[in-house]
Formats: sequence, structure tokens, C-alpha cells
Amino acid sequence: MLASPWIAALVALFLWWFSTGAILLTVRRADREGAKARLWAVLWNLPFLILGGFGFLDTLGNGTVMGVYVAFLSALALWGWIELAFLTGIITGPVRQPLKDGVPEWERFIRAWGTIAYNEMLLAFTLLAMMLASFGAENHVAVLTFALLFAARISAKLNLYLGVRKINVEFIPEHLNHLPSHFRIARMNWLFPMSITGLSFAVACFLERVWSSDSQADTVGFALLSALAALALLEHWFMVLPLPDEKLWRWMLPERTVPNTQAMKTSEDAR
Repeated sequence: MLASPWIAALVALFLWWFSTGAILLTVRRADREGAKARLWAVLWNLPFLILGGFGFLDTLGNGTVMGVYVAFLSALALWGWIELAFLTGIITGPVRQPLKDGVPEWERFIRAWGTIAYNEMLLAFTLLAMMLASFGAENHVAVLTFALLFAARISAKLNLYLGVRKINVEFIPEHLNHLPSHFRIARMNWLFPMSITGLSFAVACFLERVWSSDSQADTVGFALLSALAALALLEHWFMVLPLPDEKLWRWMLPERTVPNTQAMKTSEDAR
């Protein structure tokens, strides 16, 4: 059953929804209890980082269906811990103040980069280490999964910086309230069509490999990647379509103790 590409796609969908909700729930609860709780949340979840690393290394030579699933889970565990470290404010960047009005565009970009610099460098370092470790290996699912997540993240962050129609700030923790000031609301930006095209092409390429693969492990691996790329594409569309995507996780999160009141920058195009 696990060798079915449809089952693999459903597994990817469930893990995307569940892992996102679990991270948001952990951050929301820690946010209610203060800075020490946020640090402990990251420390208590270190086993996911360690198991993800061991799982990645252990599956490099395992080209079975189970090896593919473990590699995929390992990449998500590595990614999830780094994302948790970012959302708890433990690993973010040197800039932690809202953007002031009237700054030139070059300064706005530098300050926006400064809000996420350490986290992005950690992600890039992790990806580079995974690529070096997997050179010549039989199983590349983990590194491809991490690379896909990284590329989709960079694309999403740049689109938020350049401007999109809809920005959901509901799940941004209070200690990261400075982030929305670096976003911009706009009808369209020059990067968005390129992002959609690139992700659509990735989905098509992975799907082609699903149907042309001659082994069950390859079929499952590319089905997982196809589903993940499709979800990244959907998340990009959420930026421009009036869809209540926040309802996917809102029901499972405790209410904020203090409302998120950070105002966002609005471009001339959005007025």
C-alpha cells in the first residue's frame, strides 16, 4: 500500500498540515509563557533535529520504499526544527525593530534581510551540507525535499517583500511583530508570475518522473516531491486569492493573550 503514489501524496499532504499545525501550536503556547518557554520549546525539540540528521545519513544508501519515506520524514524534521527556532525568535536575525517610514528601497531590503539573516544562513548551510553528504548516494529524496522547501521559502519571502494582495499575519508570534512592517501589500509584483511558473514546472517535472519511473521507490519519492511542490504552489496562490487558509490551523490553536496589532506597510498600488 505504501508503494502507491496516491498514498505517498496523501502522506505528504497530511505531514504538511500536521507538522505546520504542531509548530504553530508549540510556538503559540510558548509565546503565552514568555522568552524562557520559547527557548525551552526549541531545546525540548532538539531530538527532531538529531533524529532528522541520523535519518538522513542512514537512508543515503537505502533505495527502498521505506528508505524513501524515512528520508522524506528526516528532511521535514530538520526543516521543522529550524522553522521552530525561527518562529520562537531564537534564530532570526540582527534586526528586531519595525521598519521606519520613508527609508530608501536599498535600506528597506537590507533591513528586511536582517530580520531573517541567521535563519536563512542556517538553512543554506544545512542544505549545502546535505548536498555534499549525498553526493553519489543512492537516495536523494531528503536533499531534494529540503532543497524544494528552501527554494519555495525564498520565493515566498521575496514575494512578501515585493508585495502581494493577501498577507496572513494571524500566526506571527508577538515577539516577531516587527516582521509585517517589512512586507508590502500590492496587486502584483514582477516575481510572482515567475514563482508560479517555476513551481508549476517543478510539479510537472516531478509528476512526469512519477509515471516514467521503473521502480516503486522512485515512484514514491517523486510522488512525495510532486505533492510537496503542489502544496508550495498552493501556498503562493494563497497570497493573491481571497481564501481563508488560516482556518486549516486556527481551530487547533489557543487564543492569543495579547492581540497582534502590528500594522503592515501598504504600497501605493494597493490603495
